Amino acid sequence: MPTPTVEKRPLVMGILNVTPDSFSDGGEWFHPEQAALRADRMIAEGADLIDVGGESTRPGARPVPVGEELDRVIPVIEALSDRVRVSVDTTKEAVAEAAVAAGATLINDVSATLWPVAARHGVGWVAMHRQGTPATMQDQPHYDDVVDEVAMFLRHRAALAHDAGVDEVWIDPGIGFGKTATHNLELLARLSSLVEEGVPVLVGTSRKSFLGALAPAADGSPTPVGERLPASLATITWAMQQGAAMVRVHDVAATVQAASLVGSLPSSGGAQ
Repeated sequence: MPTPTVEKRPLVMGILNVTPDSFSDGGEWFHPEQAALRADRMIAEGADLIDVGGESTRPGARPVPVGEELDRVIPVIEALSDRVRVSVDTTKEAVAEAAVAAGATLINDVSATLWPVAARHGVGWVAMHRQGTPATMQDQPHYDDVVDEVAMFLRHRAALAHDAGVDEVWIDPGIGFGKTATHNLELLARLSSLVEEGVPVLVGTSRKSFLGALAPAADGSPTPVGERLPASLATITWAMQQGAAMVRVHDVAATVQAASLVGSLPSSGGAQ
């Protein structure tokens, strides 16, 4: 029997944190030479996009000055933009502007405020939901109905972007950004309702802390960050089956395999 040809699959966004303090890989790719090696590997593994970030958004993180963030991300974006599609992970207008000038074509915006930059420059924009700021967002987050509230927020922001002239808009429920583990699971369980909004959905669960707690080590302690690949794959595969059109991950090769499988399913909602 011939092997099915996978023509379409959910997109895989590889994470490239050029920061000293990101929760999973802070400091590993901080210098441009290290970042270039990491990018080479992700490109070889099949990443559709590489998301370059110069400011950690982990719980408790503090803001980085604009100039410092620019120094971190712009050389990397310039080096990559002729080889792979690049997104910039930022909340700052000045950084987004400079990143687009350097070759980024997608603004991955955890603040969901930068659609005017995307509109001015004709690039894509990701609106993510979060409650609070990185410094405060895990201080007792509360929702009456997390799925409905997140959907309402993202629907509004997507409409603002479309009205401003942004052609490529994505929405991200913001797993782990001002949410408890229960909130995260509710969002994943009902992700198809967010997909039904009609705007492409991006999901990022890779290596996040709730996975370490919900899938603990044999001794009952939270699974260490570097050992959360199985839980990461389980949640992103679920998300893709529910219709997520892109996933943001640290482990590109394994995710591309999973995405290819999901994309080959006859009724896959995540296929592009």
